[in-house]
Formats: sequence, C-alpha cells, structure tokens
Amino acid sequence: MITTQNLHENIMSTASDSKTGALKLLACKCPRCRKGDMFQDKNPWHLKNTMKMNKECPVCGQPLDIEVGFYFGSSYVSYALSVAICVATFVAWWVLIGFNLYDNRIFYWLILNAILLVVAQPYLMRVARTGWLAFFVRYDKNWRNNPVQPLERTNKDQENNW
Repeated sequence: MITTQNLHENIMSTASDSKTGALKLLACKCPRCRKGDMFQDKNPWHLKNTMKMNKECPVCGQPLDIEVGFYFGSSYVSYALSVAICVATFVAWWVLIGFNLYDNRIFYWLILNAILLVVAQPYLMRVARTGWLAFFVRYDKNWRNNPVQPLERTNKDQENNW
C-alpha cells in the first residue's frame, strides 16, 4: 500500500540522487541505484581487499562483473584521472609557488606529484572501475520497479583464467 510518507521519501530520494550522481560514483556506489557499495571493504587503503568487489549490488541486484575481462577498460579511466590530478597539481604549484629555470622547484613538484599519485592509486583504481561500469550501466531512478537486465556475455568457465 502506497502512503504519502512512502511517496514523499521516494520523491526526495530521486531528487537527491539526480543532484549527487557524480558524488555517488566517487563514493564507489552502484551506478544503477547509487545506493549499494560496489566493493566489499569500504576502505581502499586495506591493500589486500582493495579490489575485491561484490558479485552484485547488495541493494538492487545489478551484476557488477558483466563479462570476463570487463574491467581492463577501466585503465583508460584511471589514466585520465591520473592526468587530471597531474595537471591540477601542476597548475596549483605554478600559481602558489611558481616555476623557475634557476632552481629545483620543478623537481620538488615532480616528487610531490609522484607521492600523491602513489598514495591515491588504490582509490583511483576503485573510482575508475565505478566510472567504467557507469558507461555501460545507466542510472535507473525506478530501479525498485524495473528488473535487472540479464547478462549477454557471461562465461563462468573462463572467469578465473587470468
């Protein structure tokens, strides 16, 4: 039975989801419902569990492993994120500290940038997987009513042959 309270919660949830879609992807939430966690461990810096994903979204049931080798494409997203961070730190360093031909400030930026990228890499890999999946699985504001689409190219025999 639909009550006005349930209707109001559904409308507010849909409105907040549409405003914070990119933020939910940065939080590594399922791209279909934007509520379920994609990864088993919420902390990306637990390095033994960094890339352990749920088989399906715990909230909406969306399969997260679409096909064998699917997440190889996330390397392109990870590369783009890494380049964006490098450009952002370069511009910030240039504006705040500056570069000069007569000292070693560019080397200090290179060292700082390399350390930042190494430290951020576990999180960037997760966000890249979430972003890659979001290219293929669209947000469905009526995910409670619409069933999950069956997978087309699943091959369980080849799943662990990497």
